[in-house]
Amino acid sequence: MAHYRASDSKREQFRRYLERAGVLDSLTSVLVALYEQTDKPNNAVEFLRQYLGAAGEESADTEALQQELKEMRQRCALLVEENKELKTRLQRYEPLPEDGAAD
Repeated sequence: MAHYRASDSKREQFRRYLERAGVLDSLTSVLVALYEQTDKPNNAVEFLRQYLGAAGEESADTEALQQELKEMRQRCALLVEENKELKTRLQRYEPLPEDGAAD
């Protein structure tokens, strides 16, 4: 019986946490909005994401960041190639000292 009460206590603590964080209010409002839709969406999960803002702004930000990442990777590859080329040209004029050679 003590195990049952400990479990209830944890559930109650978690419920209070969700309530303080505003999660219960957000979930209630999104579920009410879904209920009030005259034409129910085909994808209820997507509706929840859009209603809570998880798909709107973040997806645009994500796309912009992905594009920037792609551009930076291309630029990095070009710079690595340029660096190799410059090192090769430099070695023609200033060969690297051999290991163990005294200065």
